[in-house]
Amino acid sequence: MDLKLRPKEDCMFDEISLGEIMLRLDPGEGRIKTARSFRAWEGGGEYNVARGLRRCFGLKTSVVTAFAENEVGYLMEDLILQGGVDTSLIKWVKYDGIGRTVRNGINFTERGFGIRGAVGTSDRGNTAASQLKAGDIDWDYIFGTLGVRWLHTGGIYAALSESAAQVVIEAVKKAKEYGTVVSYDLNYRPSLWKDIGGQAKAQEVNKEIAKYIDVMIGNEEDFTASLGFEVEGNDADLKELNIDGYYKMIEKVTKAYPNFKVIATTLRTVKTATVNDWKAICWADGKIYQSIEFPNLEILDRVGGGDSFASGLIYGLMTYQDPQKAVNYGVVHGALAMTTPGDTSMASLKEVENKVNGGSSRVQR
Repeated sequence: MDLKLRPKEDCMFDEISLGEIMLRLDPGEGRIKTARSFRAWEGGGEYNVARGLRRCFGLKTSVVTAFAENEVGYLMEDLILQGGVDTSLIKWVKYDGIGRTVRNGINFTERGFGIRGAVGTSDRGNTAASQLKAGDIDWDYIFGTLGVRWLHTGGIYAALSESAAQVVIEAVKKAKEYGTVVSYDLNYRPSLWKDIGGQAKAQEVNKEIAKYIDVMIGNEEDFTASLGFEVEGNDADLKELNIDGYYKMIEKVTKAYPNFKVIATTLRTVKTATVNDWKAICWADGKIYQSIEFPNLEILDRVGGGDSFASGLIYGLMTYQDPQKAVNYGVVHGALAMTTPGDTSMASLKEVENKVNGGSSRVQR
């Protein structure tokens, strides 16, 4: 597999993530609308990958984002530091005392149970990260002076504002200049794009970003909405992916974007909010690799499962350059992440490798 990683000794960071980090307020087993207390976590689609790579897999990671400089921003920084992720690349923006010009994002998330699905309510307008613009970040310093082996970013951050999309484009272009491998999670969310041009704008932005991506992550809906490719012969409700149709779509995608070296997606069948079938597939070297399967996976908190898949996949690709191992590390890490609360993984490398190698769920003593 042709993923040319920069030498570890030449780089300060194994991986950095570009994206927004929000304060997640979690009512636990209750509902947002009736809660009297919330547990605070940090979370964000791109950041969760950096944290998983640091906390579970032991890599040195950092995050490029922006916070309003106030007590909530300091709380976010403290939570990030507890996860072991470097905070030196965070841009701090002066707070006006009201949030009229800049603020920090909040994400209220309830987990769901049984027939009641998980619910998320974001409050992220006018955030410091969404207001970053091209030229605000010194990418030559980050990729050139410091050195970075892998950049991860995604479609959630690119959708926050027109300027955020330009920051992503600037970052991926500069990463390629310095030989940094780039991964991108399409993560299409209609609600984020609707006020800045909808699906047409999503495709315009993502088609430009895609030119610079080595590892593309996304399910069949993401590829259709964000890049305009469709899976042929898929059933209407997407409960079961047509692998032959997906493979044909991949052939079209890689002809349009020959720079893609790996394409990966999770496959989730939702039976209830707390019971899902869970597996993944990965395309590389002209082949499709299918992961370990977890039928009837019991879930405590599904938010962040896909991000933990991405971090496990990246670890496998960086460490072994083996698509089969990578997709297995990804699907196991994602599965374990969904057994604990919060957006981010609490799994250890030992636990991941136990499951990758067919280990049981017996009590550890």
